[in-house]
Amino acid sequence: MTADSKPFLQIVRGDPGPEEIAALVAVLTARARAAAAARDGDGGAARPSRWADRSRLVRSTFAGELRPRGAGAWRAGGLPR
Repeated sequence: MTADSKPFLQIVRGDPGPEEIAALVAVLTARARAAAAARDGDGGAARPSRWADRSRLVRSTFAGELRPRGAGAWRAGGLPR
């Protein structure tokens, strides 16, 4: 058997239906594409949300930014931008 005629996927036990095989192929394809995108550095992964971003915990200076003013300014100063 050559590498071209060797099956990529072989089910050795059970009797899966066409829907189950299609689901398995879809999952394997998605994982392969995600691995290829990560390897190529395409930036396929989205940036984390601001709440998950750890850099928001670093205290920022107000140099060059507008300072919160007015009622509730003390509260707005601690919120992420």
